[in-house]
Amino acid sequence: MFRKRHTIVCRFQEIVPLNAGNILGSENSKISSKWNTLIEEVLNKRMAIEGRLQNTDIGETPKVHPLKMHNSTNSIASDFQCLISKQMVGIYITIWVRTALHGYISYPSVSSVGCGLLGCLGNKGAVSVRFCLGQTSFCFVCSHLASGGKEGDEKQRNADAARILSQTQFPSSPLRKLPRNILDHDRVVWLGDLNYRINLPEAATRSLVQNENWSILLQNDQLKAEQAKGHVFEGWQEEEIEFAPTYKYYQNSDDYYGCNQKINEKKRRAPAWCDRIIWYGKGLKQIQYDRGESRLSDHRPVQAIFTAEVDGLNLKEPGSFLSNHLT
Repeated sequence: MFRKRHTIVCRFQEIVPLNAGNILGSENSKISSKWNTLIEEVLNKRMAIEGRLQNTDIGETPKVHPLKMHNSTNSIASDFQCLISKQMVGIYITIWVRTALHGYISYPSVSSVGCGLLGCLGNKGAVSVRFCLGQTSFCFVCSHLASGGKEGDEKQRNADAARILSQTQFPSSPLRKLPRNILDHDRVVWLGDLNYRINLPEAATRSLVQNENWSILLQNDQLKAEQAKGHVFEGWQEEEIEFAPTYKYYQNSDDYYGCNQKINEKKRRAPAWCDRIIWYGKGLKQIQYDRGESRLSDHRPVQAIFTAEVDGLNLKEPGSFLSNHLT
């Protein structure tokens, strides 16, 4: 049976150049607003956004506001509306829900943790979003962890993840007992550029990638190795990876960066599965995990589809699937 998508979560890294002006300056929402405009257009399969842009004064940036929570029986033109969006320097997460669901959603909020320059700036770190759907709490963590392909760099990535888990806090409410920390939520998904590499010499890695020998490469994947040692993401799960490493490519190309031997050795980057989607807790089932082939970046995007068990929700849509399972 076809399962209608009810909630869409999009994450981005480095939506602005990571220069001093963007890292130290005030948040510039122009880029994120443009992304939301494009996302709305795609999700709703219509061009009505053009009329909105035509009515915008020259030089004015279209604004996308969090969804107003209310019950309404009026017909709404958009299938999807933006629930909440948040940018921290180059990290950006935006969540879209079907209009049929927004009356069941409560307590949307965000929390940001910087782990970058000076140990606190937002060029690295995470933006997390939480909300309650019916009686079930959800948390989505969008992160960009420490980079680096040298031996031992994975320790800083582990430290970034631990800091995000310990410092992310959401507001409480006098009306309902709400989860404050990431792991307190019923359903948790962590997505982003985790930056873990492959613990093999570069030449061996490239040869195995060329031969599509994913099994040996994954046996040497840093994230899986660090999890097995209990150093990071204990209890978190990931669907089996059956796609090529997502990093690092020449932009606008299908060639991995560094395949040209003329590149300076210090600038070469061995392929790796830097971009991941993992989850924590019960009530989630991952039914798809793959990568896209967009050439906009030196990374390939990853995507996943989950079904989630939800308490206290009774959708009665003709032709829909079980009302307590949402995708």
